[in-house]
Amino acid sequence: MTIPDRIERVLDLAHPPEKVWEALTTAEGLGGWFGDNADIDLRPGGEAHVHWDGIGRSTLWIQVVEPVHRFGYTWAIEGLPADDPRRTYVEFTLDPIGTGTRLTVVETGFAQLGAGDDPVTAYTGNVEGWRTELAELVEFLDTSA
Repeated sequence: MTIPDRIERVLDLAHPPEKVWEALTTAEGLGGWFGDNADIDLRPGGEAHVHWDGIGRSTLWIQVVEPVHRFGYTWAIEGLPADDPRRTYVEFTLDPIGTGTRLTVVETGFAQLGAGDDPVTAYTGNVEGWRTELAELVEFLDTSA
């Protein structure tokens, strides 16, 4: 079965780009919606580590940092061995709209999965994951000061 190479989500948020940027690019922000805690070295070539209590952690290899407009990283593809070098690329783009922010999230790289992999599980898992995580981002933004 052929799967799409791209997942894209667009959210219109009732928060200024600076607040959304902080939620995406600080340890407090990432640990508040994307995991249970996080640390981040916010620079191209830096890493972020997001931890989920009782589940594990993910490493984000930071590629793009353009405050307060664009943030991108690569991360491991779920279901592949830990030492597999293939990754997907995730990019957040923030555009001001009125008093809020249009947030576009794009993840690409699923096409590199082959017949020996489980591309359907990797892709559908991330589709569902972004649905859940972005809902948590909205809740985090709405409840944080």
